[in-house]
Amino acid sequence: MTAALTHEAARDLLYREALLIDTGRYAEWLALFTPDIEFWMPTWRDEGTLSTDPERELSLIYYRGRRNLEDRIMRLQSGLSVASTPPPRVVHMIANILVTDAANGAVSAAFTCHRFDVRMDRTDVFFGRYEYRLVPAEGGWAIASKKIILLNDTIPTVVDINAI
Repeated sequence: MTAALTHEAARDLLYREALLIDTGRYAEWLALFTPDIEFWMPTWRDEGTLSTDPERELSLIYYRGRRNLEDRIMRLQSGLSVASTPPPRVVHMIANILVTDAANGAVSAAFTCHRFDVRMDRTDVFFGRYEYRLVPAEGGWAIASKKIILLNDTIPTVVDINAI
């Protein structure tokens, strides 16, 4: 029997995820996700309503499966992405972490990401909320789903997975 998800375990995983993406340790970052990860940033239908179905509605980002995230990371590292040459400097601040349903691994958190785009000599700040589903994995917990609710979705330039 697996122990219930604790606040400390959730917090440590979310902090580790932020550090790994901030420092460009993408292989380690990818290892935090289950093979069938759902990584989703929905759009806003209007000022107060998010899209609800990534299969039928427009999404800002939607990847189903770690293989698709691996492809995105390959593009970031290869310079094939306009958002990656040179890579932006980013730092994620994670706060208000709450285990909302320990039995089902549900976790919510607030985030702010500060990004310095070297190419454009520009600083941007993105903020919002994360909704996770964490599952037991070898040696701890893994991320089975991540929903990114971007609250300031007027995006001034290209944004990629390392800036949200």
